[in-house]
Amino acid sequence: MFDPAIKGFFAERKEAWLKKNLKVSMSDLEVGETEQECENVFALQNWLPNAAKRAGQISMATHPCTFSHPSARKNKNGYVSSIIAQGGERSPDGFLRSGNLQVEPDALGNAAALDVHKFLTLTLEDGMTLLQHLQRETDIAKSLFEKAGGDTEALKAGLLAMAATKDEAITSSKIKQVYFPVESEGSGYHLLSILSHSGHLFEMRKRLDRLRFSDEVKAKRDLKKQNQYSETGYQEIYNLTTIGFGGTKPQNISVLNSQNMGKAHLLLSMPPELSPRATRLPTRNFFGDTLYAKQLQETFQGFHRLLIADHNNMRIRGGRDHRIQEYLDQVILKMWQVRKAFEAQPHSRPESLPGYQKIWLFPEHESERIEEGQWLKTLVDEVTRHFVNSYQKVMGKAAIQLGDDELRAFNRIIEQSKEALL
Repeated sequence: MFDPAIKGFFAERKEAWLKKNLKVSMSDLEVGETEQECENVFALQNWLPNAAKRAGQISMATHPCTFSHPSARKNKNGYVSSIIAQGGERSPDGFLRSGNLQVEPDALGNAAALDVHKFLTLTLEDGMTLLQHLQRETDIAKSLFEKAGGDTEALKAGLLAMAATKDEAITSSKIKQVYFPVESEGSGYHLLSILSHSGHLFEMRKRLDRLRFSDEVKAKRDLKKQNQYSETGYQEIYNLTTIGFGGTKPQNISVLNSQNMGKAHLLLSMPPELSPRATRLPTRNFFGDTLYAKQLQETFQGFHRLLIADHNNMRIRGGRDHRIQEYLDQVILKMWQVRKAFEAQPHSRPESLPGYQKIWLFPEHESERIEEGQWLKTLVDEVTRHFVNSYQKVMGKAAIQLGDDELRAFNRIIEQSKEALL
């Protein structure tokens, strides 16, 4: 007795053959003759030898070369080698890759022989494919050959030609080539042919379609449109691109491509959009690494215009104090940005910072900042020094030597804002 999968295969083939060849105008005699012809065509002793002759027109491959170019299968050197890659190690890393994903090999070749591929990849009741039974010479395979009659070894060799691989490696100029550097004497490169794993390609499409169009997802999407509650959510995959292989003849590319109507999905492959960090974290000195003179160019230029004014009155002095406060506000703003970044990144503490700046900026020293101490006096002196140096750097040769009035004003404003630095 044949396995139900084999019986179903021949029943399906017979039905399709009769549908194509039976005509309404036929007499009962002609119908009977046609049905008898169908039985003869699909009798195992006739069909199997024919299939064995055609099996070599199909090549099983995990990485069909035709996905690179429809005409890549054959060139002047012969047929391109069929690549059947064995699965790698399984690892719970969440990636859709060899090892984590078990898929049957694809096949490519003469579309007229696709029925042979379907026959050999039938999954029988024991979970093995018919091809696996042939390769392992099981009782099922022996029984099949006995019922077919004829030369058993010839039948076996013909059918297994579909899964045969060549010892020599033949590639095609139509396949994308990459010179990959390796450490070796003489030639320091391997020439690699870049191929697509069609099994993974279409498994990804299957999973994406299930995420997007399953009945469960559709129902939850409708609930969302109606603003109704759902205990579980659903996922959306954006920015997908659908790519086609083979045009109007997807069967010329591969079996899996034909089964999926030549359509596969591509995920968005773009570099991430990183938001630039507004503040550079200090590594050696806050004032040299984080607070740049150019950032306060307008402040120092306005301060300079007040210094060279012909008269000195309350309005001029008020404007001068305003520019000094602008600078101090920028110091305080950067201080909070750096503190927040250090708090979010506990392992980014630069040990080369001066001690007073560690107390001032590191979150673990917050309790030490509550009371004023020598660290704060050192900080105030450094703030004053940085203001003077930055002013001179921005204005260059036009800079004026700051007098006692300006330094006293600076110290007074810092004293007023000292608590903001704690």
